[in-house]
Amino acid sequence: MRDTLDLLGGKWKICILRNLSFGTMRFKDLQETVVGISPKVLSKALYDLEQNLLITRTVNNTKPVTVSYAITRHAKETIPVINVLLDFGLKHRKKIKDK
Repeated sequence: MRDTLDLLGGKWKICILRNLSFGTMRFKDLQETVVGISPKVLSKALYDLEQNLLITRTVNNTKPVTVSYAITRHAKETIPVINVLLDFGLKHRKKIKDK
């Protein structure tokens, strides 16, 4: 369990992986879809995910140079679990509000 929490822990990594599960994204796209994340924190989270082989970083041969990020096949195994956590969070929020 500790290994998993080390990989996916923190406020943003699960959100980033879920967004990348829908397709390749550039830094700016991620910053717009992960609401509330600062560029510095996003950079650090992306670096950690890349180092742990959960995402790939591709420097595109464009002018200006762009960088895109994609989820790895290995990381796709986390998506069903992430979706269950998302469902639980929504149900829990509703339960708390209905109290």
